Amino acid sequence: TEYQQKFDRLHDDCPVRAALDVIRGRWKPSILYELKTSPKRFTELQQAMRGITSQALTVQLRQLEADQIVARTVYPEIPVKVEYALTALGKTLSSVLDQLELWGAEYMARQARSKAG
Repeated sequence: TEYQQKFDRLHDDCPVRAALDVIRGRWKPSILYELKTSPKRFTELQQAMRGITSQALTVQLRQLEADQIVARTVYPEIPVKVEYALTALGKTLSSVLDQLELWGAEYMARQARSKAG
């Protein structure tokens, strides 16, 4: 099945929503994290993300491909070797995700302090 970019009419008017639409998905941040340092094969991604089904990983990878964040490369070997890597556009998301991680850690710490106090 060919996956298309998601279309949201509000997305055209809001850059933040456009960005969030690309990374929204239960596993997408984890996929992007795993691909941050080097290309990975499907099985490597699946092993790194315990609990993800093959179907869920396939769907999320295809959506990231449709959004031009991830590139899928098929090597003509036997057996066929397929790798997933961040595109140049995908690599620009790394610093954004790093900032989200810092914000999330601070938010989680704040929540823990308010529950403890």
